[in-house]
Amino acid sequence: MIKKVSHVLIGALLCGVVTGCSTVASTPATSNNGYETYINPGQACKHTSFTNINNNPISLDPNKKKLVLLFATWCSDSLRTLNELKASSIISDPTVQIIAIGREQTRETLKEFNQDFALPFELIADCDRTIYQQYANKGIPRLILLDKNNTVVKTLIGEQANIIDQVIW
Repeated sequence: MIKKVSHVLIGALLCGVVTGCSTVASTPATSNNGYETYINPGQACKHTSFTNINNNPISLDPNKKKLVLLFATWCSDSLRTLNELKASSIISDPTVQIIAIGREQTRETLKEFNQDFALPFELIADCDRTIYQQYANKGIPRLILLDKNNTVVKTLIGEQANIIDQVIW
């Protein structure tokens, strides 16, 4: 009897694993807290150019890897991630282009924020989530790593400490 029950349990577990794998491939990446990511490794970035907070056009550099950071100035996780980034070697790596997109932030808000924070990379305002909603449903900071061809290598949700340690192309 015990043998029969264990065989049934093993069979049920295997079916669950197979079923789980097939559904993951057809839906957006979701974590336990309901965060969905609408872009996955191997896909092309949905944007190749932006307008920065000084109203200048910015294009993704075809000669560099890219780190696109979706953040908010009021978010403690975003502030921690920005501080980690500023303290990392990535900030001075000439082979990496960093672009930070302020979710629900205006150009003016980001300019004020950057007076104190002094970020040495491009800031993009996304006051109405037009950019953000193409990449995720909720959760910040979001980190999107792109290769030189603007193909997604990895996406991360930066709600835990030391997320910058996971930024590897």
